[in-house]
Amino acid sequence: MDLRLVEYVTYLAVSVSVTVWAGRALHRYGAPYLADVLRNPELADSVNRLLAVGFYLVGLGGAALLLQVDVSIGTAADVVRAVATRLGLVLLLLGGLHLVNLAILHRLRRPPAAPRPAAESRPLPMAGRWP
Repeated sequence: MDLRLVEYVTYLAVSVSVTVWAGRALHRYGAPYLADVLRNPELADSVNRLLAVGFYLVGLGGAALLLQVDVSIGTAADVVRAVATRLGLVLLLLGGLHLVNLAILHRLRRPPAAPRPAAESRPLPMAGRWP
């Protein structure tokens, strides 16, 4: 069997599995956070589903594009190295995507800044005189 085929099948199986697992976990465990941020259960559920779809599209699309990374394969060790490298890139992509989502949601969650109290006004001293 061709080592390149073993590499592709292994990489695709693991990367798709990890992406689906992470997407499901984020969808399930992110629901309470979204409900708190958006304060509207229906809107939170809808946004959660949209985020999951976007996560899958970006994650699986990135995994598919990484197939184009050309690595020389000569031995079984080269296959393991190539699969590990590509999976590492997929994991970084998924983690980065998750951090971007959290950063955006954090900005939405922050309460509006409280107005600053007005500075105490006192008359300015007259020129040449010190109080």
